[in-house]
Amino acid sequence: MTCDFAGQIAGRAGRAMLLAGACGLAITICGTALAQETAAAGEMAQPADAAPEQVATGNEIIVTATKREQTLQDVPVAVSVTSAKTLEQAQIRDLKDLASVVPSLRVTQLQSSANTNFIIRGFGNGANNAGIEPSVGVFVDGVYRSRSAAQIGDFPDVQRIEVLRGPQSTLFGKNASVGVISIVTDSPKFEFGGNVEASYGNYDALIVKGVVTGPVSDQLALSVAGGVNKRDGYAQDLGTGNATNERDRWFVRGQALWEPSAQMRVRLIGDYSKIDELCCGVVNLQPSDATLAIRALGGRVNAPNEIYDDRVYSNIDSTNDITNWGLSGQIDYDLGPLTFTSISAYRRTEALTNQDSDFSSADLIGFNAQDQSIKTFTQEMRVSTNLDGPVNFLLGGFYFNENIRQSNQIGWGTQARSYADFVIRGLTQNTQSLPSVEATISALTGTNYTGRFFTQGQKLDERYRLKNEAYSFFGQADFKVGDRITVTGGLNYTKDAKNFAASATSNDAFANLDLVQIGGTALSRGFVSTALGTTDPVVIGNFAAANPTQFAALQAQAAGFAALNANLSTDAAAADANPLTVGNPLLALQDLQYLPPFLAVPNAVEAGQTRDDKFTYVVRVAFDLTDDINVYASYATGFKASSINLSRDSRPAESDRAALVAGGLTVVNQTYGSRFAGPENSTVYEIGLKADWGLVTANLAAFNQRINGFQSNTFTGSGFVLANAGRQSVRGLEFEGTVRPAKGLQINVGMTYLEPKYDSFILSAVGDLSKTRPAGIPAISSTFAATYDHEFSSGHHVILRGDFHYESPVQIIEGLPGFLDGGTRVATAAAQPFRREVNELNASISWVLPAGLELTVWGRNLTDARYLLSLFDTPAQPESISGYTSQPRTYGIAARYRF
Repeated sequence: MTCDFAGQIAGRAGRAMLLAGACGLAITICGTALAQETAAAGEMAQPADAAPEQVATGNEIIVTATKREQTLQDVPVAVSVTSAKTLEQAQIRDLKDLASVVPSLRVTQLQSSANTNFIIRGFGNGANNAGIEPSVGVFVDGVYRSRSAAQIGDFPDVQRIEVLRGPQSTLFGKNASVGVISIVTDSPKFEFGGNVEASYGNYDALIVKGVVTGPVSDQLALSVAGGVNKRDGYAQDLGTGNATNERDRWFVRGQALWEPSAQMRVRLIGDYSKIDELCCGVVNLQPSDATLAIRALGGRVNAPNEIYDDRVYSNIDSTNDITNWGLSGQIDYDLGPLTFTSISAYRRTEALTNQDSDFSSADLIGFNAQDQSIKTFTQEMRVSTNLDGPVNFLLGGFYFNENIRQSNQIGWGTQARSYADFVIRGLTQNTQSLPSVEATISALTGTNYTGRFFTQGQKLDERYRLKNEAYSFFGQADFKVGDRITVTGGLNYTKDAKNFAASATSNDAFANLDLVQIGGTALSRGFVSTALGTTDPVVIGNFAAANPTQFAALQAQAAGFAALNANLSTDAAAADANPLTVGNPLLALQDLQYLPPFLAVPNAVEAGQTRDDKFTYVVRVAFDLTDDINVYASYATGFKASSINLSRDSRPAESDRAALVAGGLTVVNQTYGSRFAGPENSTVYEIGLKADWGLVTANLAAFNQRINGFQSNTFTGSGFVLANAGRQSVRGLEFEGTVRPAKGLQINVGMTYLEPKYDSFILSAVGDLSKTRPAGIPAISSTFAATYDHEFSSGHHVILRGDFHYESPVQIIEGLPGFLDGGTRVATAAAQPFRREVNELNASISWVLPAGLELTVWGRNLTDARYLLSLFDTPAQPESISGYTSQPRTYGIAARYRF
């Protein structure tokens, strides 16, 4: 049944063949299991891959995807589990590396160490803007980590990482509209033990981390973990002379476990981490005339054929000074068949970053500094049952309170005037220069602007505040029907309130000019002068005095001409159709108004607040076909509250235009967009199969998932456009399987097939994208891994592991807003040449000694296959394109000692 449904999802012959192949693989390994079941009964009792210590593997792994402990086989949810053993052998250093073993997950680090974007089944957002909540919730030991700066870390005591796919809002609230990443660490042990690891690799990469745990008394156990992660930058910044894309971070984490009775457990956790590193280098993918102007000034950018040479050009280092710490406490109390749980947490993130935002060695944008503070308090309380009877339930509530304060500064550097002069000459075919524009505008306005445009120190100061308070109530019940059928129903109610404020002041003289009005004034004067056949103001004045009616008519015509020009200047199609639009040469310079004035919020029209609430639910039926095969079908909904645009591109909505104009609240060059994006509402239909024959496991899920109001956040080169897509959908198939064909050998296969579509997206940053395929979502993502553990008679082990991660070619973004003057077709065409294909090979070999010592040689991306992570319009360089590249090959040696 599942394979038939998968074939329907594919819809096309080639895709159906692919999916049929995945189903065939499941059938094949099923057959392998049945053929080997009897002969390998002894191996099933002693799994080969459990050496040197016994650990659960495959579908025997315990997970808490439904906030209860169940085996992966028994939990009827699409979830991938990565064990501590896999993390160690695959040398997965942080969450960015996790995508190499979880095909449905994509993790991308962007412009700083504080920005990491998580995407599941093609959905995800939130990394570039603190006002946008991620659609993928990240939890560490049950505590929600609201922003990506708080999600990066090395955990020497990690037990497993669970990736829950699809909407999880019923149990996890507004923070999990498309999925959840749950990191579970080991609690303190009542036996002394621990481990310490040291690793050294290329780029002078040094990682030292470890954990020690043990009892203080019969009731109290403690553990302390810590680590240092350092690496030279793999990209050389030839502008500053320093290396960028480095690692320089450390952390410490302490835990206490108190068990005063058999019924009560208290777990306290405190952690502190620090990041102080240079990251992340940007490469130029396509230069423009503006880029040529930078080179004419002596500035440097890489050539397009050098994007993977790990050379970048900046005039200031991109710095990241990030502190993250938190405290949490979990109390579990068993009262008969009930377990009461309380999880309280307070977290704080302080991030001070700076970046050379023109991405060249020229000093155009002298600084782009951001100071961000995030304070988060969460409280969860729940009660669950563990009954032998036909009914089990879970009830709970969740409270969320977060305060964000952020300030930004961006301003012109020492070479901004020279650069602007080059650009102006190019835009006006050498008919104008910066001094002549200053002189012209001075004459037209009566204000002396000589030497005042694009001067060093002119800047935009931005200040943002956001307070978010939300609460959820949730419940879920399992009803056992007979011995083999379980019906699950769950309901969640979430209420979310956000209050925000944004203000900015710009002392950029050029950006504060109304070029439409000033140009219109020039056109009016020119029209009257032409009509009278003279430019002599005395003659014009005498004519006006002698012929007031005729002169008034000429002025009215001139004003109408200027207004027509102003209207048509914002409509490319109309401009091409009407020759009158060539009259205002100043309009060509609007792209240089990079630091415009800002309309503060709240104001008399905009309240600066959002209020959202939503019921979400899940309905699921699970059926045990046999003792080894379970199938399920489910329907679930998800919700994410409104997100706020905390950037200089935060603009009032078009619907507020009339009220703002009537109230005299607009600023010069007022534009309209969206201060915020409304809620996301997601749904998923899913059927799945889970099979565990001991030597073979196979998990299959087929789904149809959609999001109404997907919150799209697009960088325009000067800010972010935050908008709701009407509806985005994806149909797909996921397969994960393991097989042990011989003693000590385990093979893992993971494959995800996705068919996404913008069902409706009229107001995207590049125009109407309805009925098109969203960019950045590969049709096929797959991982193939093999581990061989050979045990010698002496008790020594040699463990070989290799994995290959593949993502099919895909266009990276839908379009580039910097090319939108030519229309949607031009903006989308500009992005089409840039595609991403992932082919990453990782491997390791370990020697495990009976005394607890392990020695490992490892390598990641061994073939040095490089690709683009993202691309965007280059700031201050019209029609230039920049992007971020993936990491090069890394390798090293590691030693670990367990005690």
